Amino acid sequence: MTLSLPKIVILAVVQGLTEFLPVSSSGHLVIAAQFLAQDGQASTLDIGDLNVVLHAGTLISILIVYFRRLVKLLGEDRRLVSRLVLATIPAVIVGVPIKEFAENVLSDPLLAGCLLVATGLMLLVASRLTPGTIDCRDISSRQALLMGLSQALAILPGLSRSGATISTGLALRLQPASAATFSFLMAIPVIGGASLLEIVSLARDPQFTTPVVHLAIGSGVSCAVGLASLTWVIRWIERGRLQWFAAWCIPVGLTVIVWQLGLMRA
Repeated sequence: MTLSLPKIVILAVVQGLTEFLPVSSSGHLVIAAQFLAQDGQASTLDIGDLNVVLHAGTLISILIVYFRRLVKLLGEDRRLVSRLVLATIPAVIVGVPIKEFAENVLSDPLLAGCLLVATGLMLLVASRLTPGTIDCRDISSRQALLMGLSQALAILPGLSRSGATISTGLALRLQPASAATFSFLMAIPVIGGASLLEIVSLARDPQFTTPVVHLAIGSGVSCAVGLASLTWVIRWIERGRLQWFAAWCIPVGLTVIVWQLGLMRA
């Protein structure tokens, strides 16, 4: 099944809103895609390939917001570049095998519901941590690797990438703003690499029928909405309001679990 343009736009809005909020964009896309599917089943294209294309839109949002910081990284903060490279390695080691051999796991709404609850609980714990004092420019190799491991685990739907990495950063005594900055900069090589691989795959797929212009529109919408949500969430993280997102993740996750178990019994 190929999603129509209106449905792609809806999912693009969902992606743009949830990519940077610590509520798991992939989990929300999996849930929204199945909800929008007329037969209750979303194809791999709907929640796999489309997912990556919409993530490319939000990647542009990061590049816009952090443009000055990226320029500085190429000049003065090259030490931070090495830390970002180190943090990317776990995502490659974990993500590529899952994409290759267990891609169906990435489209499981029940798993997304369960991990949304886990994300909410993680955010509640992180919100109770005493703010640290470490700037992201001073992050150690160990800290970068641990944040990278949390990013790698967040490939699973429902486990928020930003929520997991920022929570890990806070636990490692980073300043809230620095944890957020490193988290979003970490996303650039991961999302960029995944998007590039997926675009090449789509170009070689003879069964790919979704118009490219529709995907471009979806990517543009996710970028525009992502700009607003990224600016908003940075302020909320600095003010220590992670628990507010838990108030969304846990009820939504429980609702999805009940919904999916009901479908299994029907």
